[in-house]
Amino acid sequence: MSKYKTAEEAVKVIKSGDRVYVHGISANPVQLLNAMVDRHSELKNVELIHLHTEGPAPYADEKYRDSFFVNAMFVGANVRKAVNEGRGDYIPIFLSETPRLFRNGILPLDVALVNVSPPDMHGYCSLGVSVDNAAAAVQSAKHVIAQVNPHMPRTHGDGLVHVDQIDSLVKVDDPLPEQFAPEPDDAELQIGKYCASLIEDGATMQMGIGAIPNAVLASLTNHKNLGVHTEMFSDGVIELVEKGIINGLNKKIHPGKVVSGFVMGTRKTYDYIDDNPSVAMLDIGYINDTAVIRRNPKVTAINSAVEIDITGQVCADSIGTYHYSGVGGQMDFIRGAALSEGGKPIIALPSTTRKGISRIVPFLKQGAGVVTTRAHVHYIVTEFGIANLYGKNLSQRAKALVEIAHPDHREELDKAVFERFGK
Repeated sequence: MSKYKTAEEAVKVIKSGDRVYVHGISANPVQLLNAMVDRHSELKNVELIHLHTEGPAPYADEKYRDSFFVNAMFVGANVRKAVNEGRGDYIPIFLSETPRLFRNGILPLDVALVNVSPPDMHGYCSLGVSVDNAAAAVQSAKHVIAQVNPHMPRTHGDGLVHVDQIDSLVKVDDPLPEQFAPEPDDAELQIGKYCASLIEDGATMQMGIGAIPNAVLASLTNHKNLGVHTEMFSDGVIELVEKGIINGLNKKIHPGKVVSGFVMGTRKTYDYIDDNPSVAMLDIGYINDTAVIRRNPKVTAINSAVEIDITGQVCADSIGTYHYSGVGGQMDFIRGAALSEGGKPIIALPSTTRKGISRIVPFLKQGAGVVTTRAHVHYIVTEFGIANLYGKNLSQRAKALVEIAHPDHREELDKAVFERFGK
């Protein structure tokens, strides 16, 4: 009996009260989700669990609140409203630990919806751009439904799934969503230059996607023998690989390879990783394991934040009580870099919001989540400089952070420092 079905036929296995995993990032299985949502009148309290997903999330719409509930391990734009309005919720967890939720039965999965490459001559499909915790979901779910998509690159590493592990196959022809990073503004370019000045030749890098990571990568054209061990990467990394600046020669773990858990970029990146043995797409429980990260030399981890208080507490997942993103892999890599020989954990952010509000503050907003503690923080970078907080006491940290705050806010911050520390 053929495993190939229509999307409508395949999702009939989903029942009220089921917990359903949704393949994340750029692997969002849109046709399976649409078919599931079409059954909304038959379904009650179906829990959708996933990381950030690109593209539509129709199950998060207000009109389906009785049918579907979003349980996000990372809050993306497409489910942010639902999570903050009570049609969903947020699981604060280190990205490195998300596969354990499935493998250890803490959050048992009834169904996994994934997006894979067509099977090869041996019957193996690939999870392609998003191996992260998807491999654990496929291994753990009672029932696996896969979109078979010729646009999904076939990647090397932990993402191979044999058709015998899949219960239903649905043929689709859907281009993957592309993420075009915005051009950095003047402040972001300056932040990029400061961050690049901290990166040494032979370093192993971790950074995400966006204007600041792009600005950092653009400032590395005179560096040598850089490596990549990261939870995700995008187009900027490919450009440095093609120039020979990233070659992984000094890495101790997977030398010569770009190692990642997922990618999110344009078709250029998707084509580059397709059947490319120099790129290893691995389980995020391994990629983000601090014990693994620290084994590479000079690990330089660059992450961002919503706001930072004058003692160095970093809020990165919420704006007060408003859930904005997630813990993600920030702490995994901040700690891994700190323990690496010659490593440098960096938090990089503009000194103000687009509305001119200082992001260096006397106190975090009420309800804000501390993602990186002040004990873990080393380098903070804004467009006004670099503050190294490692080994500094609370009042020394506060003064160092005021120096890299926006000049318009320094007087107010100085006053807060004096009121708190008396100096």
